[in-house]
Amino acid sequence: IYVGNNTVIHFTRRGQEFGTGTVLDLILVSSGPAQSQLHCPTCTPPEEGNGVVSSCLDCFLAGGILYRFEYAVSPALFIAKARGGTCTLAVTDPDDLVVHRAKYLLENGFGCYNVFKNNCEDFAIYCKTGLLVLDHSVGRSGQAISIIGGPLAAVLSTPLRLVTTNIYGMAATAVGMYCASRYAADIGIRMDAVKVPVEDLTRRLAAGLLQVIEPQHLAATAH
Repeated sequence: IYVGNNTVIHFTRRGQEFGTGTVLDLILVSSGPAQSQLHCPTCTPPEEGNGVVSSCLDCFLAGGILYRFEYAVSPALFIAKARGGTCTLAVTDPDDLVVHRAKYLLENGFGCYNVFKNNCEDFAIYCKTGLLVLDHSVGRSGQAISIIGGPLAAVLSTPLRLVTTNIYGMAATAVGMYCASRYAADIGIRMDAVKVPVEDLTRRLAAGLLQVIEPQHLAATAH
């Protein structure tokens, strides 16, 4: 979230991530900017912070390219953008409220980083919209949904081979299911997405009433 004065507030791992323990972690790490070894006087020191940090724009980009995430896009444009993590159907709130949320979370934290359920994209979307999915079983991140949704669409389309006898029909079916999974998971249309005031969010996190469940805990519960 750009807050002015060449400064952004964003959500990072900071060594407190509940990861997947799979090669997916390596893929997502490699897609992010490299971290400089030199300390910048305007950025949150590495040994401080709660995962939410303040950075100058140069350190945030780390030589990478700045991309603009789009809000309130039409369903047609959303589906046309095949790559997840680029846009959402959700409408953004006024700038002053967005900056207030980001600065408040800079002081109070945004919970533990989780690559699927509580990542940097989730942080930015919450600051921009105030929306949270209270049932975290699916997650909010468009990038994570894309990584899961692509292979899942290919698997689910397998039974349809009985009715799609050529490679082009199978490919079209898989693409259609992938787009449908992305659309259904977008926070802008989900029925379980609700507006949560940032002050209420941090109180819930502090009290343990709202938290990310570790995958190991889910597996233990299933047994």
